[in-house]
Amino acid sequence: SDHMENIYGYLMKYTNLVTGWQYRFFVLNNDAGLLEYFVNEQSRHLKPRGTLQLAGAVISPSDEDSHTFTVNAASGEQYKLRATDAKERQHWVSRLQICTQHHTEAIGKNNPPLKSRSFSLASQGSANSPGVQRRPSQNAVSFFNVGHHRLPTGKRVPIMQPDHLVDVREMMSQAEGQQRDLIRSIECLPVSGHLTSLDQDLLMLKATSMATMNCLNDCFHILQLQHASQQKGSLPAGTTISWLEPKISLANHFKNGAAQNFPAEINKPASVREEQSVAEPCQLTREHEEINPDEEVEDICDDKEDDLGAVEEQRSVILHLLSQLKLGMDLTRVVLPTFILEKRSLLEMYADFMSHPDLFIAITNGTTPEERMIRFVEYYLTSFHEGRKGAIAKKPYNPIIGETFHCSWRMPKSDVATDTGSNFSAHSPSEQVTLSKDLEGQTELDYYTVKFVAEQVSHHPPVSGFYAECVERKMCVNAHVWTKSKFLGMSIGVTMVGEGLLSLLEHGEEYTFSLPCAYARSILTVPWVELGGKVNINCVKTGYSASINFHTKPFYGGKLHRVTGEVKQNTTNTVVCRVQGEWNSVLEFTYSNGETKYVDLTKLSVTRKRVRPLERQGPFESRRLWQHVTESLRDGDIDKATEHKRALEERQRNEERLRAETETPWCTKYFLKEGDGWVYHKPLWKTVSAVQTQQMDTN
Repeated sequence: SDHMENIYGYLMKYTNLVTGWQYRFFVLNNDAGLLEYFVNEQSRHLKPRGTLQLAGAVISPSDEDSHTFTVNAASGEQYKLRATDAKERQHWVSRLQICTQHHTEAIGKNNPPLKSRSFSLASQGSANSPGVQRRPSQNAVSFFNVGHHRLPTGKRVPIMQPDHLVDVREMMSQAEGQQRDLIRSIECLPVSGHLTSLDQDLLMLKATSMATMNCLNDCFHILQLQHASQQKGSLPAGTTISWLEPKISLANHFKNGAAQNFPAEINKPASVREEQSVAEPCQLTREHEEINPDEEVEDICDDKEDDLGAVEEQRSVILHLLSQLKLGMDLTRVVLPTFILEKRSLLEMYADFMSHPDLFIAITNGTTPEERMIRFVEYYLTSFHEGRKGAIAKKPYNPIIGETFHCSWRMPKSDVATDTGSNFSAHSPSEQVTLSKDLEGQTELDYYTVKFVAEQVSHHPPVSGFYAECVERKMCVNAHVWTKSKFLGMSIGVTMVGEGLLSLLEHGEEYTFSLPCAYARSILTVPWVELGGKVNINCVKTGYSASINFHTKPFYGGKLHRVTGEVKQNTTNTVVCRVQGEWNSVLEFTYSNGETKYVDLTKLSVTRKRVRPLERQGPFESRRLWQHVTESLRDGDIDKATEHKRALEERQRNEERLRAETETPWCTKYFLKEGDGWVYHKPLWKTVSAVQTQQMDTN
């Protein structure tokens, strides 16, 4: 076959953080099923610098760009490669996938029967760990020998007929029973000694067996759906079933809240059927909905997150991660176990960063640019404690595309720090009234209102936009965040890619800022959260900037959650404030005049946000969208929560596929794409600018 010819050429290979990307000469040896590389083409006759066995490998184009792809071998080794352009990447990926499939199928045909290769725990009882006994020469062939059935020679696999489903279900039930026996045998092993229940290879065996059974169950479910669809009516000859779940008609797809009940879904709870059938609003129903803060009430929800427990209590974390993750793997498309979820969406987590509105509003009350920058740094550093809901490494819900979250805060004016001489009358009374209808008739209110809105504007990559404003103080913040998660071995890292912009319209100042990385550490025991990385805050107009370092704990010694930073005037390079402490405990601010200020975050008052009652929320507002998952988690019913969560995810995939088939673009509701970022459709700076222009025309 022409597709099985050997190919070769230069690709860039990622080596490590120090050397980065390097050009290497790669050769695809189809006959041997090997991917080899050399320093250059001239050294091709020498021994390869590296070799990957392609049997059982996974070839994956990367989401980072159109040039990068990865080759994940069955042994766990990974090559991260980059072609010169998208066309060349596709050429390499397709040839590698063909070679991989050919050699993987060849291994399956040549495997001995399962009985002669069965793994016996009894034979290992007095021996060392299987990892110690593994031969250095073990390759992908021997790796795949364990646990494979071989069909009798010369027999072809018959086409699956409906009456065979009963036999398949019976065989799967037997396999599930054997898998449970395997798990129990491993868990009954002692926790110490030569072979323990926490042995890395046994954990991998448990994880792989569970992942295999999950995959088989999913495949069986597809067969059942196919059988059901054939019973409803015979399919035309040549019909290809690309996905066997019921699809929504395009007309109903555009109806917000249209419920579709399919016969195949009768056995599912009504709430699950609703989650799968409520269509995402798109072009025809993406009108901007202005939320009146007077409709919102103080939030009484107080979902405290329980401890995840030790590894012995929650082994599914290990099983799930070990069965799916490889070092450096992108976790964007990986479904994590439900019990590690927080009872809130990621969009609501961003709102909880605003839980100290008094410090937020006080920024604009600073009398000098230096004081305003320092106040912003103070607010910035105090936001993470409440936003994280403690140190337990639980994960908020992944928002689905089109999901929104609205809330507000009311802050008594007497509780906001002011300074003598602060000019709160920088704008005329007529401008104050014209600025927003929200202020009409409310000039005598004794509180400020901070409004917040967030929207999931993209699914792949996962990008969220959020915006908050205080109209009375003419200040607002706009940000977009792309959450990129990676598996790092004993931890999971989440990079917050994006930028925020704080606008103080009374002073004509804009502050740009970034967000730190987050890490879930000790994922095999009791996970905990750590922040890390350097962030910068900058105001071009005033020339003040801040540099903040979130320090990760060193392997030996050191403190947890440590943060340091400094504020300086760029023109003179003068440091005007230094800060140190822990981002979830006590912060110490030292000013240029020698004064020192301590902020105890554990004693800092938290202002409860105000949200609309659940029954008044739209179907795609976070709390209503995830209400059944949240209720199940509160009740401790993990299986039910998983079922509701899966229903939402399946609906999102179905509708994304439908949009692709009909070439229907997704339209956002509140945020517009500008360059590489996302901006709220009606930011305060545009409103103020329009008011000022109108006043100039009047004068």
